[in-house]
Amino acid sequence: MITVLFGQPTSGKSTIAKYITENSFNFINIDGDDLRKIFKNKDYSREGRIKNLNRASDIAVYLNSLSFDITLSLVYPYQEARDYLNSLCEDVKWVYLTYDGERERDSYHVKDFDIPGEEVLRLNTSELSVEECIDKIFLNA
Repeated sequence: MITVLFGQPTSGKSTIAKYITENSFNFINIDGDDLRKIFKNKDYSREGRIKNLNRASDIAVYLNSLSFDITLSLVYPYQEARDYLNSLCEDVKWVYLTYDGERERDSYHVKDFDIPGEEVLRLNTSELSVEECIDKIFLNA
């Protein structure tokens, strides 16, 4: 299984992914910030983001083929990149995280974010605790 936690910066992706990996032996998290450090990708254009997302998708599918469960905690702002991952793997659960108000790093928000349709689980991290999000992601699967 690949679980994708996506949404604007500071929506809770890394926090929830960290909780999952710390409490489940078989989960590996691929985080967007960490991936950019490894590959030195500082290109935040649409093309640069898609390249980074597709790389994360390829890594996730490979690790999943080795029987690891994967969380991807990346912005995934473009439907094109989401479609790419879906074309590689049938067992993907998409979780769109939102929040109310302002948080740090709002200046990093993606202006042309393709808002997902109803095919994804939507969680507002301003209203739900990490534990409540985990329950909705895995118990309501």
